[in-house]
Amino acid sequence: MRVVITGASGFLGRLLAEVLTQRRTFNGQPITRLVLADRVAAHGSPAAADPLVDVVHGDLIDDACDLFAQPVDVLFHLAAAVSAACEADFDLGMRDNVDATRALLESARTQAATRGVVCRVLFSSSLAVYGATPPVPLPPVVSDSTPPQPRSSYGTQKLICEHLIGDYTRRGFLDGRIARLMTVAVRPGTPNAAASAFVSSIIREPLAGLPATCPVRPGQRVALASPRRTVQGILRVAEAERGSAPGRLDGLLPVNLPALTVSVADMLRTLRQVAGDAADLVAIAPDPAIESIVASWPAAFDNHRAAALGLRPDPDFLAVLQDYLAGQPSADV
Repeated sequence: MRVVITGASGFLGRLLAEVLTQRRTFNGQPITRLVLADRVAAHGSPAAADPLVDVVHGDLIDDACDLFAQPVDVLFHLAAAVSAACEADFDLGMRDNVDATRALLESARTQAATRGVVCRVLFSSSLAVYGATPPVPLPPVVSDSTPPQPRSSYGTQKLICEHLIGDYTRRGFLDGRIARLMTVAVRPGTPNAAASAFVSSIIREPLAGLPATCPVRPGQRVALASPRRTVQGILRVAEAERGSAPGRLDGLLPVNLPALTVSVADMLRTLRQVAGDAADLVAIAPDPAIESIVASWPAAFDNHRAAALGLRPDPDFLAVLQDYLAGQPSADV
C-alpha cells in the first residue's frame, strides 16, 4: 500500500507522518511506501529518515502526475494556503487550494481509469466553510448538516473542493472523505498567516517568556482541538468503512471533527492557572480584519457523526495545554 501526504512539511502533516511510521499500517494493511510531499522539502521531518519514507519536493499543480506515477492507494491532502493569506491574495488561494486540489483529483481519476486503482482521498477541510450574515444567521449549535455559507475566500475555496471531491466520489473516480478541522491549538513553532494563529500564539509565546498580541476581544469564543485529537480524527475518517451501521461513514457528508468550545478569556485564565504571570505577556489589541473573519466562524458544534465514529473532543482547555506541554504524545493515535 502506497500512502501520500501532501503538506507533509506542515505541523499536522509531520505529526500524521510520525503516527503512520510508528503504526506502519493503514486500516490494518501494511504500508509499503509513505510519500511526504510538499513545496517545502520535508527532510527536517522526524519521519523523513525512516526507510519506509520517500520525500518529494515540488509544486502540486506541476507535479501531481508525478505523485501518481506509481499507484497511490491513499492520499491525505493537507496542503493549503491559510485563511488570512487567502483573504489578502485571492489568486494565491485559488491556485494553492482549488487548482492544486483539482490537479490531484484529476490524477486520481486517471489512475482509476487506466490502472483500476481507486484512490482513497482524505481532504482536510475547515470550519471556515460556515459563516453568518444578518439575514441568515448560524444556529446556536452547528451540525454536519448545517448548510455551509462561507464568509471568507479560504472558506469558499474549501467548500469548492468539498463539492468537487463529493462529485468525483459519486462518479466512482475516487473514494473521497472530508474531515472539517476545527482551529488546531496549541501549535508549536512560529505564527503562520492563518486568522486563527493567535489561538496558539497567546499560549505558546507567553510560555516561552515572549509577548503575544490577541487580535480579538476576550469574550470571543472559538471551536478548537488539540493536534493529537485532530490527527486521531483525520485517521478515523480516512479508515472508516462506508455504510449506515454505527462506526461507519454514512453517505458523502463531510464529518465535522469534535470541537471544544472555549473563550479567549477562558484560555487566558487557564494559562494563568498553569503559568502564573506569563499570562500578563498577552496584550489585547482587537484587529477588525481578523475579528470579522473569526467572528463569522461557528463556535459550538453538534458532533454526532464524529461521535458515531468513536471520536470525542478534548475534555477542557487545561487538557489541551497539558498536551502541548507534554510535547503532543502521539503513540495512542
